[in-house]
Amino acid sequence: MDNNILFSQSISLKDLGIENAKVNYQLSPDELHEITIKSGQGVESSTGALAINTGEYTGRSPLDRFIVKDSITENQVWWGKVNIPFESDAFEALYKKVTAYLSNKEVFVRDSYVCADPNYRLNVRVITETAWANLFCYNMFLRPELEELANFSPEWTLLCVPSFLADPAVDGTRQSNFAILDFTRKLVLVGGTGYTGEMKKGIFSALNFIMPVFKNTLPMHCSANVGDEGDTAIFFGLSGTGKTTLSADPKRKLIGDDEHGWTNENTVFNFEGGCYAKVINLSEENEPDIFRAIKKGAILENVVFKEGTNEVDFQDVSITPNTRVSYPIYHIDNIQPGSIGKNPKNIFFLTADSFGILPPISKLTPGQAAYHFISGYTAKVAGTEAGVTEPQPNFSACFGAPFMPLHPTKYAEMLSKKMKDTNVKVWLINTGWTGGPYGTGSRMKLKYTRAMITAALNGELDTVAYENHSVFGIAKPQSCPNVPNAILNPRNTWEDPELYDKKAVELAQKFTANFAKFEEFANAEIMAGAPLA
Repeated sequence: MDNNILFSQSISLKDLGIENAKVNYQLSPDELHEITIKSGQGVESSTGALAINTGEYTGRSPLDRFIVKDSITENQVWWGKVNIPFESDAFEALYKKVTAYLSNKEVFVRDSYVCADPNYRLNVRVITETAWANLFCYNMFLRPELEELANFSPEWTLLCVPSFLADPAVDGTRQSNFAILDFTRKLVLVGGTGYTGEMKKGIFSALNFIMPVFKNTLPMHCSANVGDEGDTAIFFGLSGTGKTTLSADPKRKLIGDDEHGWTNENTVFNFEGGCYAKVINLSEENEPDIFRAIKKGAILENVVFKEGTNEVDFQDVSITPNTRVSYPIYHIDNIQPGSIGKNPKNIFFLTADSFGILPPISKLTPGQAAYHFISGYTAKVAGTEAGVTEPQPNFSACFGAPFMPLHPTKYAEMLSKKMKDTNVKVWLINTGWTGGPYGTGSRMKLKYTRAMITAALNGELDTVAYENHSVFGIAKPQSCPNVPNAILNPRNTWEDPELYDKKAVELAQKFTANFAKFEEFANAEIMAGAPLA
């Protein structure tokens, strides 16, 4: 605590335009936890974790994420619905309003960094309006040693001010909330929203530009782990496909669960220092690592307690289905020291295909891998909206379109080159439906998916027979240890194989329609990886 007091006296925010603020610098998790409870902004759950409510916004707001268009970004960023341009002068004016708003107020300041590999480290100073948002950044970003703080020099600055509401007519935003990246000023500005994921994804979006443009490193929305032999595995997948669950393997050490870089030195490093996991329907039986990580120091978001208790009801989605927990990675026992892995051997693209078409595991050529990487496919199950009776395809380029400032083919070409240079194997894993689509078939059993991934990691699928899928052209293994042969060929699991054929063509057509916007940028090898129908 004495060190914090000493540092607080030397921390000034005047250079940022924040005058006479009461600065709480580098407070410990326990201090931030207690301040949140005493201020009435959170309560302690039965396991010791802090439970908070993020307010109006319980998820990201993609339409309110902007990138300042300037000399650095103008000709590099893929502008459009994902990367929405913001004028530099408008940013400057809005930034001054935010810093004036914070002047004379109490703020929480944290010096942290991202990128676990020292060669790629990027220092970030975080300024938050609430103690719990600062605790989130302690959990999610990497934590400098005490002796590093005296001479800490931030390269980027993140400001998060949920109570500041923009005036769209004056400030150039779409509505009162906003998350804006400025690569010239090296600032992430978040306002009007308390959803903590905006801070995490703001820095991730910045790295998704910095790493490929300036560091020749592939940024990846993925999880990663390491085996006893030092072999690294990478898991790409959209929300709900099992990325966090499948990378938490008791026989392998976790590098990280969401954001990584793959360097020219053939190392894979975690961008972050923590995990931000969904907790809807969480159980100790299905996801023991996450369940046990929910203890003092963790932050639960938008959860509901069982009546009359402080015990979380993980089935209750009355606030949002996007209930979350953040915790430092050291809350998990089986982690890779230093959060760096070498020698990637296997890449897994995870999809939850609720159409029940894609095989539970298939091996991809480099062209197919690039095609499926750019497609970033999964499917949402039929919802409760009137007339929605079929699953809905969900394509998100590079398995993380909302966070990718460059054109998706830039990342895909980097991935293809790394695949060839390192001879890594790429697998498409369907964690979704078998025996028919959602409503008819059933979800692939987790034990079978784990068995298939284990077989791939152990090289046990290197010598088995393969058969190409008649529509998608991907290679299906015809046998796999500890998995019934029947489920490896999805057509055989449907009661009506001809209906399967018809639906497979329909899904392939959805892939083709989605890919049309990328075709002019894709090379011949990538286009050769498209479905055959």
